[in-house]
Amino acid sequence: MYRCGMRSTLISSMSDVSRDAWNALDGTHTPFLRHEFLSALEKHGCVGEATGWTPQHVLLFDADNNLVGAVPQYLKHHSYGELVFDWAWADAFQRSGLRYYPKLVAAIPYTPASGPRLLVTPGAERGTVASALVRLLIENAQRQQLSSLHCLFPHGQDRSVLASQGLLVRMGCQFHWHNDHYRDFDDFLARLTARKRKKIRRERRAVAESGVTLHRLLGEQLTDTQWQAVHRHYVSTYERLGGYATLSRAFFQEVSHSLPGQLLVIVAEHPDAQDGLPVASAICFRDADTLYGRHWGCDAHFDNLHFEVCYYQGLEYCIEQGLRRFDPGAQGEHKISRGFLPTPTWSCHWIADPEFRVAIEDFLCHETRGMEHYIESLGEHSPFK
Repeated sequence: MYRCGMRSTLISSMSDVSRDAWNALDGTHTPFLRHEFLSALEKHGCVGEATGWTPQHVLLFDADNNLVGAVPQYLKHHSYGELVFDWAWADAFQRSGLRYYPKLVAAIPYTPASGPRLLVTPGAERGTVASALVRLLIENAQRQQLSSLHCLFPHGQDRSVLASQGLLVRMGCQFHWHNDHYRDFDDFLARLTARKRKKIRRERRAVAESGVTLHRLLGEQLTDTQWQAVHRHYVSTYERLGGYATLSRAFFQEVSHSLPGQLLVIVAEHPDAQDGLPVASAICFRDADTLYGRHWGCDAHFDNLHFEVCYYQGLEYCIEQGLRRFDPGAQGEHKISRGFLPTPTWSCHWIADPEFRVAIEDFLCHETRGMEHYIESLGEHSPFK
């Protein structure tokens, strides 16, 4: 049973906390919250001062020095890699002569996947520990005289605790697919309107007729040569869009072995490809009930290949594996016609400056009404019968 007498600390590296103690916390069933995932980000330079994601993880211990709570947290000098856009807030601070950066972010770097953020040990009084963790987050921001604290993509239980501690709640939107006990892909298609069903079949047929073959491989099954090609695809997408690919090949290869069975790579091959290497690929993660689509890239253009690799192969995998949900990543209204429906996402924000807090609260009030209307209007375009 949980007892009083808590002690807290900040750590700058996941190596400063026991892997077993961290992974025993509720919420670490998702791959992105596993000690192995977060420590690999640090080990391979994907986070750190050079990237603007400096670890400041929060740990909470009981009177017997047992880890009872934790939050993955980073000191940020920019807003890249968060996928909750606050650039306008930063501009407003700057125009007012105030400093917005650095700020604190409780989030999974480069990963807009909703899930637990306030990690609590089983058997503890969750409300007490979770509330204590939020107070620690705020006190840490105040002690460093920072402008703000942001908790990104928390699930509902954590969102309620954060809101009860005075954080402002912001609504966003993604597009997720839910498995309605489909027997196979054709059963899924049968639930769609005739027009949408024909379109998907036409897209899949075009890929098959192009000579492309698809394979779903666990990360640990890929050879070094295959990983080189897959990582090149990932990097090429960021270069094409003017971004910076922060996740190294060594990072992906490490987590594919340290988290066996939780990294899935969908590869597309073509007989004309040089050295028999994949021409396109998508990197996904999974847990017991959800597939998370994360990164995609290609060497050559084939009509509709993006839809096949990023969506239809994942849908088939979810149906075959009995997964409940497919979260393919941020943005993309084009996903609706392929069975991914608008789904609210959330973030929570603590703003130090009282005047800016009031202004942002007013902004969020209007933005939330607009987002609710947006989600409602998109729901009218459901592809299902």
